[in-house]
Amino acid sequence: MLLATPAAAAGVPPEGRARHSSPSLSLAAPPRAPQPRIAQPRAGLWTSPAGAEGLATVLERSAAGRAYYVDPREGDDEAPGTTPGKAWRSLGRAGEARLRPGDTLLLKRGGKWKGSLTLGRDGTAGHPITLGAYGKGARPKISGRDDDCVVVTGSYWRISEVRASDCGWAGFRVDGRHNDLWDVYADRNVTGVWMTARGGRNVVRNSQIVDNDRMSVDDAEPDNDSGAFGVLLNGDDNRVIGNLITGSYARSQDYVTDGAAVEVFDGDRNLIAHNVARDNETFTELGHGPGASASGNLFANNVVTSSRPRGSFLITRGPGHIVGPVRGTVAVNNSVYLPARKTIGFSCADGCTKKILILRNNAIKVGGLVGYEDASGIDDAGGVYDGKVKDFKPGRRSIRADPRFNGRHDLRLRSGSPAIGRGVPLKASWYGGAPMAHDAAGRTIRRSKNPDAGAYQH
Repeated sequence: MLLATPAAAAGVPPEGRARHSSPSLSLAAPPRAPQPRIAQPRAGLWTSPAGAEGLATVLERSAAGRAYYVDPREGDDEAPGTTPGKAWRSLGRAGEARLRPGDTLLLKRGGKWKGSLTLGRDGTAGHPITLGAYGKGARPKISGRDDDCVVVTGSYWRISEVRASDCGWAGFRVDGRHNDLWDVYADRNVTGVWMTARGGRNVVRNSQIVDNDRMSVDDAEPDNDSGAFGVLLNGDDNRVIGNLITGSYARSQDYVTDGAAVEVFDGDRNLIAHNVARDNETFTELGHGPGASASGNLFANNVVTSSRPRGSFLITRGPGHIVGPVRGTVAVNNSVYLPARKTIGFSCADGCTKKILILRNNAIKVGGLVGYEDASGIDDAGGVYDGKVKDFKPGRRSIRADPRFNGRHDLRLRSGSPAIGRGVPLKASWYGGAPMAHDAAGRTIRRSKNPDAGAYQH
């Protein structure tokens, strides 16, 4: 297995450098201040009841603060910004605003800006600051290759409805803490959403992270290519929940093709759950640099499909690798279908042990290598695995069989599937707590007797 070292390259954030190739692959008195519209969930995205109630509370609290408006065509930076008719014009003016907890910053729908919006003020847990949209039309769009488009250095922000497209590195860069990105749209970036090493306890949810298909490094130097990340996690205790992540995929001189829906490098205890991932090179790859770790990351109830000729679900490694060991990765009740011949279900190499990778109740069907382990191997139970070749030993109640998904993109189980009742009972902590202990369709996962393997309970 080849992997680029995390050494910094000029102009490239070092946190996103580590890459791989997988085994066997050379792989409107003033008008009442409008509030952000609550977007309805789209097919393939997930919202918990608790999440919806939390959002309503946030908007109520924000209404008690001041609202400011930004209009790229009719605005004026000398205006007070307090009504749509007296809106500011530029992102720079918006970023300089002395926003206080409970205030709201609204970008005009249909508006387009080139540059970077920096959100540096702090809200509070009870009175976050809100960034949203007003008016009618398409999402407000920020783009520009000179810098990251939306830069969140403050804490306790609630950010929604904004599109960040074709930016310097990241569509949304989050350096602060306790920020909530919901229903955002990121496309055509090196990374759609970047939680930096300082960015902890943030959430990205119910968002579309689409075709982030650019490499930051793609040169003749061997084993150093990097990019095409949907979400890049360098920070700790972040949550990536209920998103649609597609098209994290790019040509690479080193690896033929590259990219990841969710890349974890130096990030600990992140929760990645209930996401729908389609046509990415890899769903997730984990590693860390010297003196750091990438421990205790949890992947639960994700639905992963791809029509790409190459790809994988999960790549991790032991102490024998330059970005290892990655300890305590847990993958539970995920459904994966990668039909092409040069695909991998999971790989745990370079000194794999039960402390490196724990699998429970997954349903994985690939056209290539369904699983790889070396050394003493992974901790596995309750899984259903189907692939042409197999380089690991299935654990307790795990079997090698076709999980019998409904179709290439519909990974619900058909009647008679061997994945029905195949899993082992698990406590809610395995899924990230009681609010997360349900399947991709919202059904409760049985805990007192054997649940089904995969992201959907039959």
